Amino acid sequence: MNLSRRHLLKVGGLGLLGLTMPKLLRAEALTKLTARAKSVIFLFQWGGPSHIDMFDRKPEAPQGIRGPLKGVPSNVPGLHVCEGMERVAKIMDKVTLIRSVHHTMKNHNSASYYAITGHEPPSDDQRLRDSLELFPAYGSVVDKLAPIQGEMPTFVSYPHVIADGSVTPGQHASFLGKAHDPLFIPQDPNGRNFSLPELSLPAGLTSERLQARREMQQIIDAQARLIDQSSAAKGLDDYYAKALAMLNSPRLRSAFNLSAEPAPVREAYGRTTYGQGCLLARRLVEAGTKVVTVYFSESIGGQSTESGGWDTHGFNNTRMYPIIEKYHLPITEVTLPTLLNDLDQRGLLDSTLVVWMGEFGRTPRINGNISRDHWPDCYTVLLAGGGVKKGFVYGESDKTGSYPAKDPVRPDDVAATIFYLLGIDPHTEVFNSVNRPVLIAEGKPIMGVIA
Repeated sequence: MNLSRRHLLKVGGLGLLGLTMPKLLRAEALTKLTARAKSVIFLFQWGGPSHIDMFDRKPEAPQGIRGPLKGVPSNVPGLHVCEGMERVAKIMDKVTLIRSVHHTMKNHNSASYYAITGHEPPSDDQRLRDSLELFPAYGSVVDKLAPIQGEMPTFVSYPHVIADGSVTPGQHASFLGKAHDPLFIPQDPNGRNFSLPELSLPAGLTSERLQARREMQQIIDAQARLIDQSSAAKGLDDYYAKALAMLNSPRLRSAFNLSAEPAPVREAYGRTTYGQGCLLARRLVEAGTKVVTVYFSESIGGQSTESGGWDTHGFNNTRMYPIIEKYHLPITEVTLPTLLNDLDQRGLLDSTLVVWMGEFGRTPRINGNISRDHWPDCYTVLLAGGGVKKGFVYGESDKTGSYPAKDPVRPDDVAATIFYLLGIDPHTEVFNSVNRPVLIAEGKPIMGVIA
């Protein structure tokens, strides 16, 4: 940056007003921050997929570490993925793999809160409970700082509220206020009658009558002083106002109309809840939504070949590899390539950041149940589109996939990268539940992955 003598003298004078050189330089840098991504599709792999079996293979490691699945070459020289992911292998030239993500949270709720907010939890406790003291979801931050102006929601999430014992924190707006909560859809996109009744007016009820009813409700609320007295209800009026606007939005109703998709497209994504959720994500970003969070499963799972997440310990006489080979890997093999190819063919991939990640990886050493346990010390996050490099690997793990060996990355840095690619300064301040300024991300953007 070239600064003239006159500019430097001006800075010196402004310092008396609290505008110091570092602040001014940061402000000038911010003016040059441009969005590389218009939207984010966050595919959260609840339960923790195995990095060492899927995207960070160690073929030279002992059998008790490398596992029984063989590797298959991808279309990126030297990069292999596991057998059963041959279609995934063909789209690796579209993605960046970050192989050095790490933290210390070994419990699902605390680790997942870290993953979906980018903020380290106050403790590694499976009993970590949702509260207004904890941070909001990425989409809620975006809705606060860079909301869509119009009829489309900025942030949509579905189809599950994830929980392990207690509801996992970080799935909503928290201290930012309910006005910035996601439009949450608790319905199965693969259901035969998938629809959004809350976006359709009951028979005989016009939007004018509905608005009149809402105005009457506001009077009642004000008289009862419910809204003003409850911090948890902060922003409800704005949230209801958004909901009313959505009722009159043909664009939003059209985005949710999965039946409008040709049958071959729906089949290509897979007729599963998660598969159709990925298709819905494409339709939503195509219609203008900024952040879509798709949860792989409602539960951590790991003991069934028909449902559940990636938590494959081998409990209750189950075994990890038969389960992931029959259920988790086939779903990934269908959905990830189809989504990325579909976005690319529609000219949306360059402007849509796809984030595929879990809360941690699995232990490098296979346990006594011929399965793998929790491992936050090193795991892989996949990014695609939205301004990141193609066919690229960032960071390295050691020879057993146990710890970062090069360019370590924390979830805080992943969060900062997401905001940076959306054109939002990761060190923007918002105010928490006690009106104290806090940063939306404590980490730094991973500049090495940005194209």
